[in-house]
Amino acid sequence: MKKATFTLLSMALFLVSCNGQSKNNKEETIKTKSEMKTRPLTKDDFLTKVANYETNPTEWKYLGDKPAIIDFYASWCGPCKMIAPLLEELADEYDGKIYVYKVNTEEEQELAAAFGIRSIPTLLFVPMEGQPQMAQGAMPKASLKDGIEKVLLKK
Repeated sequence: MKKATFTLLSMALFLVSCNGQSKNNKEETIKTKSEMKTRPLTKDDFLTKVANYETNPTEWKYLGDKPAIIDFYASWCGPCKMIAPLLEELADEYDGKIYVYKVNTEEEQELAAAFGIRSIPTLLFVPMEGQPQMAQGAMPKASLKDGIEKVLLKK
């Protein structure tokens, strides 16, 4: 009888502690998402903020008012998860100078196909003038900064 009571008490404490922890994590996630500097991008957003490849399929014409990095990613992708915090840091560091957009390739398959995305993460560096440049795979922060400085900000 004592063993059964101990087991039930242990299970009750475990459930209470998991519920409390889950609630805190949920609150932190909501708080973090509201503070994020990276911006999700849908196909419709892409057509109005980046380039309308449907009306002008043969010529690249950037529609933005600042250079941009577009991160093509998937939620299950390990390397994508590795660079996500780096991109968030860079979005904060270069706030007002560049945009950092994120395209979920699972949700925006047509957009990913339009750019021939076959491997993720793929980053599209979009300068104000000239052609965008693609980079594939997870890169260290120093390489990302170098791309921002040389390709986007032309320093």
